[in-house]
Amino acid sequence: MFRYYVLLGLRSLRRNPALTALMVLTLAIGVAASVATLTILHVMSGDPIPHKSKRLIVPIIDVGQLRGYVPGQKEPFGNQSSYKDVVNYLRSGQGVRRTAVYEIAGSVEPARREDPVVDLEGVATTSDFFPMFEVPFRSGQAWSTADDERAARVAVLSRARSETLFGKEEPVGKRFRMWGSDFTVVGVIDKWNPVPRYTNLINGTGGHFRGENQVYVPFNTAIDHEQRSNGSTNCSRDSGVGWKGFLASECIWMTAWFELASVSDRPALQSWLDAYAAEQRRGGRLERNAPNQLFDVMQWMEYLEVVRPDNKLAVWLSFGFLLLCIVNTMGLLLAKFSTRAAEVGVRRALGAGQGAIFRQFLIETGVIGLAGGLLGLVLAFASLALIREQSRDLSAVAHMDWAMLAATFVIAIAAALVAGLLPTWRACQVSPALQLKSQ
Repeated sequence: MFRYYVLLGLRSLRRNPALTALMVLTLAIGVAASVATLTILHVMSGDPIPHKSKRLIVPIIDVGQLRGYVPGQKEPFGNQSSYKDVVNYLRSGQGVRRTAVYEIAGSVEPARREDPVVDLEGVATTSDFFPMFEVPFRSGQAWSTADDERAARVAVLSRARSETLFGKEEPVGKRFRMWGSDFTVVGVIDKWNPVPRYTNLINGTGGHFRGENQVYVPFNTAIDHEQRSNGSTNCSRDSGVGWKGFLASECIWMTAWFELASVSDRPALQSWLDAYAAEQRRGGRLERNAPNQLFDVMQWMEYLEVVRPDNKLAVWLSFGFLLLCIVNTMGLLLAKFSTRAAEVGVRRALGAGQGAIFRQFLIETGVIGLAGGLLGLVLAFASLALIREQSRDLSAVAHMDWAMLAATFVIAIAAALVAGLLPTWRACQVSPALQLKSQ
């Protein structure tokens, strides 16, 4: 019977092509607007590493001055760590892995004068970064912990930058000159660009979604070369004299990460962080006595407002527009079904119950919803393509995945069924006696 009702629905689409096209187009526009904005929000707020995001933890302690401090108020720039705290985190032994990340930049010095200068942007980090964030390698591997300790002149390149510097040749073992030193390439990363860029959300190379880390060097190597952050640096007091003074200052310019063996280890890490902060406070630091915080990946993204309130507002507005489209479609369906009162009367007189009429007309509206979903999908793809062309900031998130592809049809059919409830109910109330008498 369901197949029969579907065939009736397809036939009804051809009875009044202009009215049918108007209903399908109305639904399609509403679906496209809501799906396009929902897709962007979906990508922005998605968990970039779902199987271990709750075990990857960012610690934050407040090193700001007491002056101007308001307890409970979120500091707009208090979202990184100082060098001396990061060094203590790395030496703490907490978790199964520990790493630190800060933005770097440099230029590859050409071997010949006529060769162009190639700029590199990336991060200084430790060898634990790569297994912690499950970075895929195309060739070679990460440097060793021994390389970390001795500040070795080694580097890992992105695939794109490797091809820029060395073409199609195997780059592992080759050298390039940067910061006045020769760096040996030990590995090349395959295509890897998580969205959002949760590993280093605070960056100067594209923000939360765009950009790519082109080079990775050992943390201590960058420090040896006196490389300051290419991202954000915030100093609540004097930054000290010279490089050593800067390292000893309370300036915050790095992000630290712990990887826990289990989510149940988080309370132990919190206890350790509280004890560490208390020890630092006894040494004259941490004047504010603010709570010490731990964030997993999703909490960290929320804390840094990766998804801004206006992104959520856009989704609500688009669904409000979809609601208007549903109301308009409801009016068109009322007009369409009212012309079929005689047909309904005859069916009722031949023994069809109200339930059968209700199912038939509701399935017909579902067919209209399916057609609206197909057209809405085309319009949604066109909208996302236009967004990618017009906005560099949104170009990385204006892409539809399989989940949103399925959601398009769910939203379209659901919208059509909601729009069809009242017209279908009205059709069920047709009196067969009155219709037969009028005939």
